[in-house]
Amino acid sequence: MAVIERVTDSGRLHEVAELADKIWHECFTGIISNAQIDYMVGKFQSYEAMQEQVNGQRYSYFAVSDGDDLCGYFAVKPESDDRFFLSKLYLRSDKRGQGTASQMLGRVFEEARRLGKRSVYLTVNKHNSHAIAVYKKTGFKVIGEPVTDIGNGFVMDDYVMEYKL
Repeated sequence: MAVIERVTDSGRLHEVAELADKIWHECFTGIISNAQIDYMVGKFQSYEAMQEQVNGQRYSYFAVSDGDDLCGYFAVKPESDDRFFLSKLYLRSDKRGQGTASQMLGRVFEEARRLGKRSVYLTVNKHNSHAIAVYKKTGFKVIGEPVTDIGNGFVMDDYVMEYKL
């Protein structure tokens, strides 16, 4: 069973950002271009971006470890209404298929319920079939299909999925 802990110091956040860079290049190669992966990691997954999200936007990051091996992470943000935003949920490929993602989602739901939220929502790339299958199996439903301009000539072509608590 994985250990999930809230990231509370900058050293650990640095480690999560380094892991994010590795996982994104592993996960999104073949789905989006390497140029877009690099751009999105810098814009949303770098240490500086994560620090701004935590300090200025009410995000919380959680590190996922198997023993001493940092192997995944997720980030959440409570909205001002009854929703809870699952911004990021990533697990190294060698740790998939072992129930860890389900454990991570369980913790997300626990955090949302603790704050009195009624639903969890997320965005997922329309071509990330593995993640979409995991979310659907968990009970998430597609509620939207936005295409979002993220700058530098790139867009995010996503599904918005929601899980009712």
